[in-house]
Amino acid sequence: MRVAATAWAGLQGPPLPTLCPVVVPGLYCQDQAHAERWAMTSEASSGSHCARSRMLRRRAQEEDSTVLINVSPPEAENRGPYGSTAHTSEPGGQQAAACRAGAGSPAESRIADFVLVWEEDLKLDWQQNSASRDRTDTHRTWRETFLDNLRAAGLRVDQHDVQDGNTTVHYALLSASWAVLCYYAEDLRLKLPLQELPNQASNWSAELLAWLGIPNVLLEVVPDVPPEYYSCQFRVNKLPRFLGSDNQDTFFTSTKRHQILFEILAKTPYGHEKKNLLGIHQLLAEGVLSTAFPLHDGPFKTPPEGPQDPHLNQRQVLYQHWAHWGKWYKYQPLDHVRRYFGEKVALYFAWLGFYTGWLLPAAVVGTLVFLVGCFLVFSDIPTQELCGSKDSFEMCPLCLDCPFWLLSSACALAQAGRLFDHGGTVFFSLFMALWAVLLLEYWKRKSATLAYRWDCSDYEDIEERPRPQFAASAPTTAPNPITGEDEPYFPERSRARRMLAGSVVIVVMVAVVVMCLVSIILYRAIMAIVVSRSGNTLLAAWASRIASLTGSVVNLIFILILSKIYVSLAHVLTRWEMHRTQTKFEDAFTLKVFIFQFVNFYSSPIYIAFFKGRFVGYPGNYHTLFGVRNEECAAGGCLIELAQELLVIMVGKQVINNMQEVLIPKLKGWWQKFQLCSKKRKAGASPGASQGPWEADYELVPCEGLFDEYLEMVLQFGFVTIFVAACPLAPLFALLNNWVEIRLDARKFVCEYRRPVAERAQDIGIWFHILAGITHLAVTSNAFLLAFSSDFLPRAYYQWTRAHDLRGFVNFTLARAPPSFAAAHNRTCRYRAFRDDDGHYSQTYWNLLAIRLAFVIVFEHVVFSIGRLLDLLVPDIPESVEIKVKREYYLAKQALAENEALFGTNGAKDEQRQGSELSPHWTPFRVPKASQLRQ
Repeated sequence: MRVAATAWAGLQGPPLPTLCPVVVPGLYCQDQAHAERWAMTSEASSGSHCARSRMLRRRAQEEDSTVLINVSPPEAENRGPYGSTAHTSEPGGQQAAACRAGAGSPAESRIADFVLVWEEDLKLDWQQNSASRDRTDTHRTWRETFLDNLRAAGLRVDQHDVQDGNTTVHYALLSASWAVLCYYAEDLRLKLPLQELPNQASNWSAELLAWLGIPNVLLEVVPDVPPEYYSCQFRVNKLPRFLGSDNQDTFFTSTKRHQILFEILAKTPYGHEKKNLLGIHQLLAEGVLSTAFPLHDGPFKTPPEGPQDPHLNQRQVLYQHWAHWGKWYKYQPLDHVRRYFGEKVALYFAWLGFYTGWLLPAAVVGTLVFLVGCFLVFSDIPTQELCGSKDSFEMCPLCLDCPFWLLSSACALAQAGRLFDHGGTVFFSLFMALWAVLLLEYWKRKSATLAYRWDCSDYEDIEERPRPQFAASAPTTAPNPITGEDEPYFPERSRARRMLAGSVVIVVMVAVVVMCLVSIILYRAIMAIVVSRSGNTLLAAWASRIASLTGSVVNLIFILILSKIYVSLAHVLTRWEMHRTQTKFEDAFTLKVFIFQFVNFYSSPIYIAFFKGRFVGYPGNYHTLFGVRNEECAAGGCLIELAQELLVIMVGKQVINNMQEVLIPKLKGWWQKFQLCSKKRKAGASPGASQGPWEADYELVPCEGLFDEYLEMVLQFGFVTIFVAACPLAPLFALLNNWVEIRLDARKFVCEYRRPVAERAQDIGIWFHILAGITHLAVTSNAFLLAFSSDFLPRAYYQWTRAHDLRGFVNFTLARAPPSFAAAHNRTCRYRAFRDDDGHYSQTYWNLLAIRLAFVIVFEHVVFSIGRLLDLLVPDIPESVEIKVKREYYLAKQALAENEALFGTNGAKDEQRQGSELSPHWTPFRVPKASQLRQ
């Protein structure tokens, strides 16, 4: 059951005097006519179940009033920011005066800040059984109680109902008064401007081009640039000190209003809080409401006057100068993105643009290295020897019943392998390792600069509050060591046990991925045997490559299926672990999914790079897996097969993701519009009839967050760095994809998604630590790839010890079959290995092993040493930002010191006086503490 507003009379302390007793308790005075319409609409929509609904509400109120204790006013005066926001009103002259003061509030000049939507099927209402009708009535009661409590919390609620055939779509438009905005801005510790600064947005490429004197075609003048400010946490008693406080319409930006309203929605109860009947998240999960979203500023298409019209709204500016395909080579207007979508979305696009810009030099160098490989294909002596060997090298069978084959038949494979395996690959691996280190170092500087400019530098450490779901489910409370306030608390030992249980589930899912990998290995081995037995000489030579290519496609299908299953499972596990803040919740979820996805996407490339062909054995003594002979590398080596695997998985995944990002939002949006239009046609409405902006936004696709976008880019970063020694073209494909990705994501947010709630963030979160881990892993991975999978060291060893021109190198890498095998088949054959005639490892093998291990150690130490030196030389926070931080801290301190000197010991009274200036008779309502709600 949901608690009605009157059940909270004993908990709320001082009443909210901006409310007045009209038809619906708690509604604003100027909305009496609307309240009557709302009451009639609600009564009509209830139909024959009105009596049942009223009975359920009375039962909810009685039940809640018997459980919740009456807190005395002095105790209620101690404000706790983590309880509910529902507050009752008291009749009397104070309300009437408050209503007069509330008239003409800024909320009236806007349509709404937030929209709640639910649908009712009138046709099914009388067809339901008793249990379904009870559930429908319960949902109706919860909605009415929730809306009543929102009104009691000081929100204005306007309801619009649209009849679509047998379905009624209800829209509740929410807006907050000036007094409520000010109260919650202080309660949420929002930062607001103290002093304006000239906008100093900069870009490293712009600075480089300016220094070189080259015209910057990437630069574009975007209108209405948001200014930069010195700012501090908002305080009501210092309202006149903030810039723009004299204009109530523009003082709070749309994103800040959305944050305030979403905080109220997240904490408003619709029933007894001990039963976790609290907040908008639960209502959406229960299906009581269809959706909740803030409104866009208007249509994204430019007006008929053209794009130069000075009255473009923020959404049109973003579409014209950011989401338009013609702007693919322009800088992103990140300040505009942050102003419209919030810091969290803006930081994602800042990271994506920064990463894409750094991919440009990596793609150029990688392409040059690949072109060098193309030139070496035709001048490389070992490759020419292999292709011209004819019948000189007869190779041993690839399986028990397979025929002997000639090495010269694998000429094309050897040439393809030479494209990626040459001396330039060593240089490129070293370059990419240092590139990754520098990328992260300079991103730390960029992130610190953006966090300061966007007032999020200390958000996660000081300002972030407990998640509403955590506050509602936590079993106890404890003082916050930073703020000293009581807040919901979950024992760390209990959380550790739950996280351990979740780790077991992760291990099980990783085991499932390993089982899939083993099945892929067996598939490739069996497929190679089948193709080798075909009798076709050309197919027999290409058997390993055909098996590998088809195995890569099957592996991609397995990857995509398992990803969908595990992401849903990770959501459930992370919610069960009871993390206090949204940042910790997202970090735990991200880590779970990434560990699984890392194994899921990289297990097959890791197997090919480091394990395939290592445990084959020799003719007459081959090793087997489940009775099937272990795979061995083809004539071109395993590096070309690894490059093929990377291209199939990375490029294939990117193509599939881009197709999904283009088609799925359009199909969902089309289906949503089709359903609403078909209902309107059945209701007899004209197809060209005008619709409200809330209806237009309801036809858009819900925004599903940034997790999938981050995961896609981080996995791509892994492919670009961990296995770059095998595929120098990986940065080029990543760059081409990201140019498309930026505009695709921008169009989704501007044109196809409902406007997301503006969320604050200090940085990209745990993704940065994952990127740092990938960078360290990439150094080790590329060192082992060059040492054990490439022919670079064997060629160098042969040049030093045998022939500088590499003549005879092919014969050097081939061993002869043992005499017993030759006698059994009455012919001799060769195979790739450094073994003697008896099948034992030769002295050359051990010499090469020592050289390979030494190369790994030297390579790692050189790269890590240079990386550490770069870390010391490049400060994490630019000096200019540190100066601004100190200046801002000084200004905030001076404002506080001046306030104390001015008001002296009467600070509390003066604060109350300043608060009353927001609205006559304004008294901030008090939120009950979580401990009081649970008694």
